[in-house]
Amino acid sequence: MTVWIAVVATGLGCYGLKLAGLVVPQRVLGDPRVRRFSELVPVALLTALIAVQALAHGRALELDGPRLAGMAVAVVALLLRAPFLVVLLAAAVATAGLRLLGI
Repeated sequence: MTVWIAVVATGLGCYGLKLAGLVVPQRVLGDPRVRRFSELVPVALLTALIAVQALAHGRALELDGPRLAGMAVAVVALLLRAPFLVVLLAAAVATAGLRLLGI
């Protein structure tokens, strides 16, 4: 039951945030502090999601070598401006290859 309360609360929060974006006056949205905040929030959320997916296994933190190596390959591919599909494939191949080798 607690999980569903969290799901409903999160859904209402997301809806409220979307609604706030529509009803907030333009002068508030034009404020440089608000603009800076709105530019940084998606980056922070995506970083948190990536960290959880890369470093967590269930409810515990786990440093998985192949998974971290795949992330490193993805970062290098992104720095080299590779297309997103190539980034995904490179990371998957690196991770799978290391797991196949038993590392």
